[in-house]
Amino acid sequence: QVKLVESGGGLVQAGGSLRLACAASGRIFSINLMGWYRQAPGKQRELVASIPSSGTTNYADSVKGRFTISRDNAKNTVYLQMNSLKSEDTAIYYCNYRNWGGGSWIHYWGQGTQVTVSS
Repeated sequence: QVKLVESGGGLVQAGGSLRLACAASGRIFSINLMGWYRQAPGKQRELVASIPSSGTTNYADSVKGRFTISRDNAKNTVYLQMNSLKSEDTAIYYCNYRNWGGGSWIHYWGQGTQVTVSS
């Protein structure tokens, strides 16, 4: 089992910045993928950004150039630096951890943290 604890959400004005953090604990595989998803009211959950334990990052087109994902493998922590926030970034942000096992990806989710951008 893997436990994910998120922090850093809140209320910010448009154009502002926030930094989310997600600490993973438990049975952490050395090869894994961590990322952030978000879900706005009435919409499906969508990928924001992901980062493997080693390799290249991946971003949704809507956040490219504004958000930066990074990780500290020694601390099993992933971060999401969000700059130039827009009202459409308002959503619950969920941390995701996955590793490959038994022929499929095994996913774990954080409890979610609210990000509200006021215009």
